[in-house]
Amino acid sequence: MNDPTPPNPDAPREPLHRLGGAVAALCRGLIESLPGQLLMLTVGLIAIGVVLVYFPASAGYRLQWMMGRAEAAHLAALAADVAPGGALGEDEVWALLAGADAVAVSRVRNGMNELVLYAGPIDGPLVESDVRTTGWVGHVRDTVGTLTAGPGRFLRIRATPMGRPDELIDVIVPEAPLKAELADFSRRYLAYSVLIALGVGVIIYLSLFYLFVRPMRRLATAMIRFRDAPNDPARTIRPGGARNEIGQAETELARMQTEIRQALHQRERLAALGEAVATINHDLRNVLASAQLVSDRLATDSDERVRGMGQRLVRAVDRGVRLCEATLEFGRAEESPPVRQSVVLADLLEEAADDALLVEGGAGIDWRNHAGPDQVIQADPDHGHRIFLNLFRNAIQAMAGSDAPAVLEVSASGETGFFRIEVRDTGPGLPLRAQDKLFRPFAGSTKRGGTGLGLSIARELARAHGGDIELVSTGPEGTVFAVRLPV
Repeated sequence: MNDPTPPNPDAPREPLHRLGGAVAALCRGLIESLPGQLLMLTVGLIAIGVVLVYFPASAGYRLQWMMGRAEAAHLAALAADVAPGGALGEDEVWALLAGADAVAVSRVRNGMNELVLYAGPIDGPLVESDVRTTGWVGHVRDTVGTLTAGPGRFLRIRATPMGRPDELIDVIVPEAPLKAELADFSRRYLAYSVLIALGVGVIIYLSLFYLFVRPMRRLATAMIRFRDAPNDPARTIRPGGARNEIGQAETELARMQTEIRQALHQRERLAALGEAVATINHDLRNVLASAQLVSDRLATDSDERVRGMGQRLVRAVDRGVRLCEATLEFGRAEESPPVRQSVVLADLLEEAADDALLVEGGAGIDWRNHAGPDQVIQADPDHGHRIFLNLFRNAIQAMAGSDAPAVLEVSASGETGFFRIEVRDTGPGLPLRAQDKLFRPFAGSTKRGGTGLGLSIARELARAHGGDIELVSTGPEGTVFAVRLPV
């Protein structure tokens, strides 16, 4: 019984599609991999070298063949000179021409052109080649012409015979034997070139593979393994000890992996320590809250000595609470990346100054904002507000105990791609010991009870925008900080 299901016309093509897909994947892998690229480069350079050498070699073979024919024609002319009776029969002429593979031989001697041997009219196109004056470019061009010439062409060769520099041999020969010998030379050259190219290519490929490709693949594999498990010491690369650039790269990679692993371990320890500090801070704040209640009562006691001790205790407890809050604030996760947008600098400064004056109680501060309404920066508004709020609060606190008129002044000037915003105050200046570690957290505070985090956080936020904060000057006449933010 016949199967009613018709045959699928695409069924025989499926194996071909799979084979084509496999070949395409192999070619793609060969092109994208470093060994494949090295193999293609080696094969390409050898092929270019074979082609460049072939044409001069074939031209040299053609020149040697023509010189051989010219010498044979010269010997035939000498034989004709010594013929008995000074004349040659038809058979002798044909024999001498056959020995020289020529159809006509003439010479120029003592300024006279002499036809020595002649077989009759030449039936076919004739091309000339003067060995004396043709350069290598001409020989290469004529060789290509010989290989591509049609049948029945003749070649006229002009050359000076060896030992007779005063003579010129002019011989006409069929070009077909030359074309056949050049084709045979090309086949031999191709066969030898393929064998030599294979041997040289394998040597070059293996040399480059073991000298460069294998170490580079080892470096790439080590990086991938380390990325998957950076805390595993067994995944640190072991330098091979080579003194070249790859050996130096292996050594530096091993050192970098060790430093990264140590940094990760330290980060884990700091994270654990941060969790412990957060827990301790939480409990400590509860303890300090209870102590603050007691200290408030002592500060209002009728006994003057008890009241004085209570006030000191209140200040100490307040400093402890502020330190706990600052530590928790600084120990939070990293700052979120800035979301840049166009911000009018004058409005940003005005808002930050209002908040700083409100928090610090700067009622007698003379606030001067010289930023223009056309000065616009590209910054995160929240980050910019925090930068200048910290600077303004520090300036207001510095001027609180000064007898000089309290002036907080801000000016802005343009630089290449940035605005330079200078914040000036009329405070007493920063002490020398605080200037060296001004931007270090918990170390740069200039007032009692301070944490030194304000300037550290402000600089971190400014650098996140590609800018910076620096201390321009400080002294009895006041302090100037400069903030660079992108336009």
